[in-house]
Amino acid sequence: MTQEEKQLLLQDLCARLPYKVKVEVCVKDKNIKSIDCVKYDTVGTYIRLMDDENFSIKPYLRQISSMTEDEKIEWFESVVQTMDCDKQLDFYCKHNFDYRGLIEKGLALEAPKGMYNTKTE
Repeated sequence: MTQEEKQLLLQDLCARLPYKVKVEVCVKDKNIKSIDCVKYDTVGTYIRLMDDENFSIKPYLRQISSMTEDEKIEWFESVVQTMDCDKQLDFYCKHNFDYRGLIEKGLALEAPKGMYNTKTE
């Protein structure tokens, strides 16, 4: 993983922390966990992404094309009508949509149907 890819992944994960994004943390075997806290040390806040064969972290994200009818309504009412860029990014993060193309870059995994609770899924 390049430094640019690490930074992109870290930026994306930080924006998703309030929404408990599910991630695959691979340390010799695979486990699905939910990030719902941030670790602190004497230096400050951090999420460590290690460049090690024995450790990797990838979020499970949804393709925008998987948007449900309820999400489309919410999208239109909260984002399109207000034309608010912040609301748009929050919407993508809240609903775990891959708006940065991380799945295609191999930095995220496509979430299986039903992994995240959606109203019409």
